Amino acid sequence: MAKHNEIGKAGEQLSVDYLIKKGYSIIERNWIHGKLEIDIIAIYKGQIVFIEVKTRTDDWFAEPKDAVNKKKIRNIVRAADAYIKINSIDLEPRFDIVDIVGDIGYMKIEHIEDAFVPPLM
Repeated sequence: MAKHNEIGKAGEQLSVDYLIKKGYSIIERNWIHGKLEIDIIAIYKGQIVFIEVKTRTDDWFAEPKDAVNKKKIRNIVRAADAYIKINSIDLEPRFDIVDIVGDIGYMKIEHIEDAFVPPLM
């Protein structure tokens, strides 16, 4: 497996562990609908939370969360809408980003709750 894939998997596992410690119930990981994917889906305080995980070895050029651009947001929202409809979810949705910088062995994590509001489509 390529180094960047290993770092991505480690970052996602760190995110799951972190969220569980904060009281989140993880219900899906890497949920795929067609070409759309949501990294983590969780329940927290009566909300369904769709979480995008971005992991980078450094933030010299840009912070990982900066990779969540308008197109990525649109795709996350489309996937979340599909998930809610397919599973008949009746909870308020929220969109978070987990930003991770570092390498396997040491990673700094930042959880950005309510990172964006879904755009009107």
